[in-house]
Amino acid sequence: MFPTKKPDLQADLGKKEHRIYTSRNLRKTQKSKQKIPHMPKLSIVIPTFNEQDNVSKIYQAVSVTMKHLDWEIIFVDDASKDSTTDKILELSKESERVRLIRRIGRRGLSSACIEGMLASTAPYVAVMDADLQHDESLLPRMLDMLEQDKDLDLVIGSRYCQNASTGTLASHRVRISRWATLVSRFFSKTDVSDPMSGFFMLRFSMLEKIAPRLSGIGFKILLDILMSSRGRCVTEELPYEMRSRQLGESKLSIKIAYDYFLLIADKTIGIYFPIRLLMFLMVGAIGVLLHLFLVWLLHIQSQVGFIEATTISTGIAMSSNFLLNNWFTHYDRRLKGFSMLKGYVSFILACSVGATINVLVADLSFENLGIWWMAALLGAVFGSTWNYTMSNILTWRPREV
Repeated sequence: MFPTKKPDLQADLGKKEHRIYTSRNLRKTQKSKQKIPHMPKLSIVIPTFNEQDNVSKIYQAVSVTMKHLDWEIIFVDDASKDSTTDKILELSKESERVRLIRRIGRRGLSSACIEGMLASTAPYVAVMDADLQHDESLLPRMLDMLEQDKDLDLVIGSRYCQNASTGTLASHRVRISRWATLVSRFFSKTDVSDPMSGFFMLRFSMLEKIAPRLSGIGFKILLDILMSSRGRCVTEELPYEMRSRQLGESKLSIKIAYDYFLLIADKTIGIYFPIRLLMFLMVGAIGVLLHLFLVWLLHIQSQVGFIEATTISTGIAMSSNFLLNNWFTHYDRRLKGFSMLKGYVSFILACSVGATINVLVADLSFENLGIWWMAALLGAVFGSTWNYTMSNILTWRPREV
């Protein structure tokens, strides 16, 4: 028989320990090579809608002024119909400083800014437009002010403080802006010279405190922030000269003015009562007055039968309510063309059911309470609640963009 070699247990153990040691070091080496996520000091939120000509220019301008700092840009795009998102995606491939949030089915500068700011991991967040009208060279100074003064919450780029300018902005737009600024200062109870500026920087910790109270209505996110802070926001302003828009189209429209007044109403009256419901009830009150006037005109003055006069008056009052709600209560969702016809039919159907509920609740309440005015009030409340709820669901539901 051939002699058998005894296993060298000590050598095998040494090899095993060597393999374990090598494996551990390999894992450590691999882990050390993993890319550490970029954690910027400042996130610059830029809302976009059809700004394909400006996104590269604003990125280059910010890159120059922020070259020695740690920053990122978060573009928030509201389903642009041009190639804006393609341009942003190209930038994001070239630089880790560029991020994109794409929103489908919703639109609005304020809500876009809120989503972008809350998506940040940086301790400081700035907001500026993509139209190149804001002076990006102020960004490092804004950041330095917030870092140096721990009590400071918000730095605003102002068009109206000393040494500032609205640039070549048309005189009629300057007058409108200054008038709206006075109104904003009154309701926000602040001494800020430009509470409707679209160019500012704040601490993320401040944003977290007020975020649940933000309305996200319209285009004036700074005014929303100031009013939501309820006077607890420490602010400073830096002057800048507003530039002219070189490329793209201005977003100024009647809707912006409507959203502005809706925001003011929401931050004042809306904290006690839903502003859209109040507007709906105001339109309803106008409809009631119109209905009574037409019944008087047709039945008393023109000797038309009461049933006929009531039927005609009800139809006209319902139609006027639909038109007023379409142009007033739901201006931001207003219907046009064939959609308006479909909306009219759904509104009449909803209000017809609401009228039936009104009568049934009023009759039942009168039988049990015996107080006519209370029964009528309860009927009106239930009927109006039905009409408002169903018209929001069926007629003026939020549309996808």
